[in-house]
Amino acid sequence: MSDTPTVLRKIIARKWEEIAERKSRVSLDELKKRAAAQATARGFVSAIENKLAQGKAGVIAEIKKASPSKGVIREHFVPDEIARSYEQGGAACLSILTDVDFFQGADTYLQQARAAVNLPVIRKDFLVDQYHIYEARALGADCVLLIVSALETAKLKELNALAHDLGLDVLVEVHDERELDIALELPNKLIGINNRNLHTFDVTLETTYKLLDKIGGDRIVVTESGILAPADVKAMRDKNVHAFLVGEAFMRAEDPGQALANFFS
Repeated sequence: MSDTPTVLRKIIARKWEEIAERKSRVSLDELKKRAAAQATARGFVSAIENKLAQGKAGVIAEIKKASPSKGVIREHFVPDEIARSYEQGGAACLSILTDVDFFQGADTYLQQARAAVNLPVIRKDFLVDQYHIYEARALGADCVLLIVSALETAKLKELNALAHDLGLDVLVEVHDERELDIALELPNKLIGINNRNLHTFDVTLETTYKLLDKIGGDRIVVTESGILAPADVKAMRDKNVHAFLVGEAFMRAEDPGQALANFFS
């Protein structure tokens, strides 16, 4: 995709290398068996819907050690400890970074965090192939992220359908109007709007605001990136956005779950 941001293209190229490496250790057939052996997924969408039905925000609290733009965000990084803190703080769901090379994530972080709580978990990574979807299910993920700017439309639809076939929920992420039009062709309940420009890494909440009018009330908008203070939460909720994916602001706090509670009290 010629308009895919440079940083994202670099990450995606690495993902294809990573898939080849992983296939040499675990075949697709073996992954399918592991995925089929998993218990029924925890409902990711329903966990958010339950919070919204109570008049609360649906918070997807992120467990993230580092990022390409900020470097290491949290030195004291114990996934199960952070997960329990988030659950106590009122999170609806967890987001776990599994990308190794750019975010210092790991598959084991997802497994450790999910085992520590009763919350559903999304595998936050740059998923480009069916191998990734089976792998997410085999790891115990309840939801996957699909990024429109990282995938050709046909591949996006293929991976989305496969994820649903495996019992996973899907958060489809967009950054602009063109990507939103593609996302709206999918039957997904969740539409994630990333306020970070992947070309420049600039962040503005206006990205969410300007796309809202194009999204029907049958969808749940999840605003991502740039929620750095309770005032940002209020501004979004005033515009009828009640689902949030927040990572950095919580990861920098001594007690991530208490920071969550303070943001959404």
